[in-house]
Amino acid sequence: MVTIDVSTTLAAAVDACPALAREFERRGLDYCCGGSRTLGEACEELGLDPVATIADMSSATAMPGAAEWTSMSADELVDHLEATHHRYLWDEMPRVAALVEKILGVHGERHPELNDVAECFGRVCADLGPHMLKEERMLFPMIRELATSAEAPSFHCGSLRNPISVMLSEHDAVGDLLARLRQLTDGYTPPADGCGSYVACYAALAELEADTHLHIHKENNVLFPLVVRLEAERSAMVDR
Repeated sequence: MVTIDVSTTLAAAVDACPALAREFERRGLDYCCGGSRTLGEACEELGLDPVATIADMSSATAMPGAAEWTSMSADELVDHLEATHHRYLWDEMPRVAALVEKILGVHGERHPELNDVAECFGRVCADLGPHMLKEERMLFPMIRELATSAEAPSFHCGSLRNPISVMLSEHDAVGDLLARLRQLTDGYTPPADGCGSYVACYAALAELEADTHLHIHKENNVLFPLVVRLEAERSAMVDR
């Protein structure tokens, strides 16, 4: 059983117990971009009782096994991210975008908020697409080179801290858009007169948000710190 208390950071809690990701999603606890906050701090910001919240999540914390991504090497982790989260987004973004356009066309007159939903989701896709391409074509290949080199490679960007800082900023921007999307959809709750496509669309949006939060968590809180440490180690070897 994993011991989680008010001093545990949200990122560390999810790494130790992946089942907590879903519990955090339900409560609006940001464990990706805001993963460095403690559970106590995050709960208080939302007006939640930290002790009661931890008790409510006891069934999730009782599930054994640390997350598989915590024991991966940097090159293994970028392979995992591409095969899991990038592949998911490349497949899902066009499908969900079509659903959004469909319900906007059918229900937009009665639910004008769908115009804002469509605009916001369009911005999510417009941000995530180029972001993933930059990772797949530039940052991730450099990380693979670093991970498999005996010495610190020379990169055109200098330290990998530089592109990582750009990725972190872009993650924050996508996180803000997803928070806006959740607000616009009332927590992805379809209206009483919503058709089957409406229900399917909001369920897909909720799933995409949850997957992207986990995706960003693995990069912000696991991969990027690992790469920074690895680069420092390689550089230290060269200086000896």
